[in-house]
Amino acid sequence: MRTELPIVWEKMQKMIDDFIIMSPNIILALIVFAIFFFIAKSIKQVVRNLTRHHRQARNLGLVLGRLAQGTTVLFGLFIALSIVIPSLKAGDLVQLLGISSVAIGFAFRDILQNFLAGILILLTEPFQIDDQIIFKNFEGTVEQIQTRATTIRTYDGRRIIVPNSELFTHSVIVNTAFEHRRLEYDIGIGYGDDINTARQLILQAIRETDGVLQDPAPDAIVVALADSTVNIRARWWVQPPRRSDVLNFQDQVLTNIKNKLMANGIDLPFPTQQVLFHDQTEATDGDRSHQREGWPSRKGEDPQPRSISDAVNTPAHHPSDR
Repeated sequence: MRTELPIVWEKMQKMIDDFIIMSPNIILALIVFAIFFFIAKSIKQVVRNLTRHHRQARNLGLVLGRLAQGTTVLFGLFIALSIVIPSLKAGDLVQLLGISSVAIGFAFRDILQNFLAGILILLTEPFQIDDQIIFKNFEGTVEQIQTRATTIRTYDGRRIIVPNSELFTHSVIVNTAFEHRRLEYDIGIGYGDDINTARQLILQAIRETDGVLQDPAPDAIVVALADSTVNIRARWWVQPPRRSDVLNFQDQVLTNIKNKLMANGIDLPFPTQQVLFHDQTEATDGDRSHQREGWPSRKGEDPQPRSISDAVNTPAHHPSDR
């Protein structure tokens, strides 16, 4: 035990001596790394300033600034390590980090794919920061387009991070791509109401709504003869087409349309169903030799009406029981 203590002390003394000898190199390496770090920040700021006043290159400048900063910091790290450890080479550092391993290689493949997709998105600009988009089941406002992913803020206050490769290879709906946007809604009127009168009242209600554009002009077209209603599709244009504005305009337009139609006696019927009890159908209702209301056409076997007493004493038979 006593013989081991001098050995341990000698090793500690050697380590302290080596640290003292290397301390100038360590201090120099820290100074060099700090210089490269501040240079990297300056390069990032310069790139952002050059593209700040150009809308088409603003988003790309953000990514290129981050890329330039990261590259400069990495280069400074290599130089600092070479100062501390003169025998260390770049190839040794790569092997140390394990970049050549298969698992990390697959990870870098995905990172590179997302990075290239992000660059292409920024160059082609299918959408920009602050645009409102729909991607698959997600809808919201684009917050950032980063080198790996794009962040979207949903309307209910959540953040969605979507890989750039997904956005680049799938369909994206951009709700704010143009200055104007058309909104539409189907209104059902009764079959006994006059279509032209209802159409004029709907257009009048739309034109009286503040914020609705008169050019392009709103319109109202018949789109369906439904079970209980004649459906008229009201269409109008708004600006700007933000999500909150869409909801506000729709609320005002539909409120005005409903009040206008009701005030002028236009019916807004709800869905109804008519149930026919064939045992109570009169014999004079229609020609029994033809199929009518679901009854099968069988010559000589037409169903005959029954009295209430027969219905009570005799069990009912459906045509499918014959």
